Amino acid sequence: HELEELDYTLLYQAYSAKGRNPAVDPKTMFKILTYAYSQNIYSSRGIETACRRDINFMWILAGQKVPDHSTIARFRTGFLADACENLFYQMVRQLADAGELSKETVFIDGTKLEACANKYTFVWKKSVGKWEEKMFARMEEAVLMLNREYLQSFCISRENRTADLQRIVDYLKEHCFSHSVIFVHGRGKRKSVHQRYLELFQRFLDRQLLYDLHHSRFGTRNSYSKTDVDATFMHMKDDHMRNAQLKPGYNVQIGVDSEYIVAADIFQDRNDVWTLVPFLKHMEKQLGFRYPSVTADSGYESEEAYDYLKEQGQAAYIKPQTYEKWKKRSFKQDISKRENMDYDEDTDTYTCHAGKTLSPLYVKKQKSKNGYESEVTVYECSDCSGCPYKDKCTKAKGNKRLYVSKNFISLRQISYENIMSETGTRYRMNRSIQVEGAFGVLKNDYDFQRFLLRGKTKVKLEILLLCFGYNINKLHAKIQNDRLKSYLFSLKTA
Repeated sequence: HELEELDYTLLYQAYSAKGRNPAVDPKTMFKILTYAYSQNIYSSRGIETACRRDINFMWILAGQKVPDHSTIARFRTGFLADACENLFYQMVRQLADAGELSKETVFIDGTKLEACANKYTFVWKKSVGKWEEKMFARMEEAVLMLNREYLQSFCISRENRTADLQRIVDYLKEHCFSHSVIFVHGRGKRKSVHQRYLELFQRFLDRQLLYDLHHSRFGTRNSYSKTDVDATFMHMKDDHMRNAQLKPGYNVQIGVDSEYIVAADIFQDRNDVWTLVPFLKHMEKQLGFRYPSVTADSGYESEEAYDYLKEQGQAAYIKPQTYEKWKKRSFKQDISKRENMDYDEDTDTYTCHAGKTLSPLYVKKQKSKNGYESEVTVYECSDCSGCPYKDKCTKAKGNKRLYVSKNFISLRQISYENIMSETGTRYRMNRSIQVEGAFGVLKNDYDFQRFLLRGKTKVKLEILLLCFGYNINKLHAKIQNDRLKSYLFSLKTA
């Protein structure tokens, strides 16, 4: 019933008006895929087998011809690619209209899932840069020898090395052609000087083109996999040896409201902190409404995130990264920490354990990876020489310095007060149940540990189909247990 009321216009538009009609109606094919993902069947061959043997799949087909695995694979990666996201958010809006979503807060979390790629196909940005520099030194030597040999004035620059190499190779080819140089290959043959120079610079050019290809694929990342160029190498928690191996994977972000997955997206960042703002922007655009508050764990805390939520008028329920440390006695007794120093707002100074004043020295600006600019005030102690507490306070040879982002501290304090309130406590408890519970179901109950498709677009398609299946199962379970329109779990009272 939920899938029946969706608008399939975009899906039908993916098919050509010319040519024969598809063997199975696209709407039926979509229902088969969604149901398959809700029943832990992910491979096209597995879905084909289910269509032949499972009475539920036969009922969905309603007498239509059973699609073979290649038809299912072609439909999933080809025709469904552009329409799946539209259909998913249509379903979420349907749940909202039916009063199944609280629209009060959204719980956000991420997990890393392994890509369909060989774990030994890594390319590291640092390694590529190192080998490129070594080759550049050899190229400069070769160009000097070439200029002496041919009485030319070729030069090679770091910025235009590919174009410069191409120019040298073109010159050498023309020279060999005009002088009718005979090229020889194989053992026992002596190559001419012209052939040796041409082959040397051709090797340089081929290698440089390969390095250029690597750089174009890296983007802002430090690594990628040759088998799936969109996958980034990340630490995976769930290794059988529990040793957090680096494997090619994707960072999957989901937003949960009232136990339903209301948004899902794929990121190549290894860190959650840079994903929050783009994820919220994308979610709001697709859903057509904005949540009044956002609940997330400490992995998402940043000044940029706090600032964005403040601009949008959304309350931040984000746990500070130092939340657990603040509780410890060792932190409270650490005299080097800013939190354990007295601050005078009127004079804008800190007083250390020894009673000395730390005054503002200068304000520096720093830019984040996303281009967000923040201001950091640098405080320096008046004189640390001869201080009996210096060893415990700082490792600096000179005076103690503090680096303080005032905007970040004030926004963090607001978020901290939010999470410590009664509502905040309830949200935090529900976040761990609802969003981490959703990942637990997807990874363990649904046994979805690794993607089957390659490329960011297809990987996102797989996650959306999985979320479709999850939401249908969740709605069915709520109907069965008479739990419709239940939004948050209550706190246990002692």
